Order: sequence, then structure tokens, then C-alpha cells
Amino acid sequence: MPKGLLYLTVFLLSLSSFCQKDSLALNYDKTKIVQKEISAQDIEVYKNDPNFNYEVVQNDAPEWWIAFKNWAGNLLIRFFEWLFGVNKASGALNLFLEFLPYVLLAVLLFILVKFFLNVNARAISYAKKNQAAMTMSEEEHIIKNENIQKLIQEALANNNYRLAVRYYYLFILQIMTEKELIDWQIQKTNEDYLKELRQERLQHPFKDITRLYDYIWYGEFPMDHEKYQKAESSFSTLKQLLSNG
Repeated sequence: MPKGLLYLTVFLLSLSSFCQKDSLALNYDKTKIVQKEISAQDIEVYKNDPNFNYEVVQNDAPEWWIAFKNWAGNLLIRFFEWLFGVNKASGALNLFLEFLPYVLLAVLLFILVKFFLNVNARAISYAKKNQAAMTMSEEEHIIKNENIQKLIQEALANNNYRLAVRYYYLFILQIMTEKELIDWQIQKTNEDYLKELRQERLQHPFKDITRLYDYIWYGEFPMDHEKYQKAESSFSTLKQLLSNG
């Protein structure tokens, strides 16, 4: 091979190698860098955004309530997700689900309180009925068999003025029964006896002592000697009218 051709081949190969090295050279970005500044106002915007609030709030609620709330909440969330075909409740539905455990607990407490109040009311009503039956049986025995005037004196001796008023009222009923002014029956009320009285002169005094008796005995009005004397005057007036009639 001629020397000239050899030199030309070597020169071309060297030039090709130099061009390849030059094509791999690094290109530097010479764009001017502008520093971004964050103002205090920008920070406040992020601080007020609840999406950037990562503060852990200490919950002082009892563990049983937290467990119940989580259980009920998860159960309801799964139900509504199934019902509405969504993956997660949001908006008003999410707010409703958060408050629903409280509503359910309030309803449960209301039902329990109402149940126990009804049970207690039935027990009290039953006790009152039994007490009323016992009282009526006792009144029947007193009116038909006892010396009521003696019972009045015994009650006064013991300073039991309420009981004395009760005996005095039964004594009036006993007198009116003996005079056949009324037909005393265990199931009758004092209003029934007032309607049975035909003599107008007896109706008003009997109505007065009935009001006193109900107020003092059933109303558990506290009595002393002075108050008893005032009540006794009304009973004595009617007793005198019955004696004269």
C-alpha cells in the first residue's frame, strides 16, 4: 500500500475518534436561578389549612366509649358504603356518621330510663292499690266495730293530731250511717256520700270536713294542737247538727 494512502487512513480514523469524544461532552444549563421566598402570609395559609394539620389531639374519652364509637362508626360506614356504592363517605354523610353513635347512645339511654321508670311506676301503683285496699278494710273495721271516740282520745294523748282527724272523720261517717243518711260501702268515695246527703243543711258542713280530711290525712299536712282545734270546730259543728237532726 502506498504510504500516502496509509497516512490518509490513519488521519481519517483519528478525526473520527475525536468527533465521537466531542459529541459526548456535557451540556451545562446556564438558565439564571431565581430564589423563591416564602412569606409569613404564605405560612399562615398552610397553618390554617386542615389538610396540613398533623397535630395529634389527646383524647380523654373512656376507652369503652372510644371502642364503641369506632365499632359503631365502622359498621355504619361499611353499611353506607355498601348502600351507596362508594368507597368512603364524605361531606354531610361523613358528618352524619360521626354524630350517629352519640345519637344511638342517647336513644339507648332514653329507652333504658323509660323502661325503668315504667317498672317503678307500676310497682308504686301496685303498692298504692294494696295500701288503699288495706286502708279501706281498716276503715270498715273501725266504723263497724270500734269505739271511735276512744280512738280519738288515744290519738290526742299521743299528740298524733293527723290520726285524730282521721278518726273524727270516720266517726262522722259512722253517725251518718247509723242515722241512715248514707249507705256506707267500702267501694264508695267521700264524693258519693256527699251526693247521698239529702238535707241541704248537712251538705255544706260535710263538704268542709271532707276537704279538711283530704288535705290533712292524704295531703300529709303537718298538724299541731292549735291547728287541730281549728279543724275540730268544723267537725264539732257537723256533729252537733247530726245530733239535733
